[in-house]
Amino acid sequence: MRVSRRQAIAIGAVVVAPIGTFAAVYRPFPSDRTPDGAYVRIARAVHADDPGSFFAYLETEAQWACFTLRDVRKKAIDRVTATYPEPQRGELVASYGPVAACADGPDVFALLYRTRQWARRLRKDLSGVVGVEVDPQGERASVVTAQGTRWPFRRRDNGIWGLTIFTAELAAEAEKASRDLVGVEAAAADYARLRAP
Repeated sequence: MRVSRRQAIAIGAVVVAPIGTFAAVYRPFPSDRTPDGAYVRIARAVHADDPGSFFAYLETEAQWACFTLRDVRKKAIDRVTATYPEPQRGELVASYGPVAACADGPDVFALLYRTRQWARRLRKDLSGVVGVEVDPQGERASVVTAQGTRWPFRRRDNGIWGLTIFTAELAAEAEKASRDLVGVEAAAADYARLRAP
């Protein structure tokens, strides 16, 4: 059976078109050990409104700040509920409680992301990547988008690149929580002394 050239082209198109479409739609992300690979995972999580899923793509200091913030607020809540009188107890439980109730660092980040509306900051420009600039030491990089935004990243110890735009704010919040805990401990000791017979 002979196949004409036109039939061969038609058969080829029927076979190649689905493969090409599949490759275009389902092509794998770049490795998360590249800045653009981390960026596309963050963009996907932002569009899915799932901030906890891109916690792994924050720089290490930001991650540790989230864990510290949760642990310190939990200690403060424990001291407050054990020793503080009302209305001070209720006020501090309302203030510290949401972070203290988080299971871990990703949950703290998701809570702050939502309450501080950090999605707005990210959604301003999560367009396609047009370039990546890595410093000569290979530790810092900027992902440049089609709209010209430069997203800063730092290489983590595990080789994954982490976004740095939330680090300063998270670190400051963790430091504030640690200072607050010192005050809570001092006041708790005073309340305990007042209650002592």
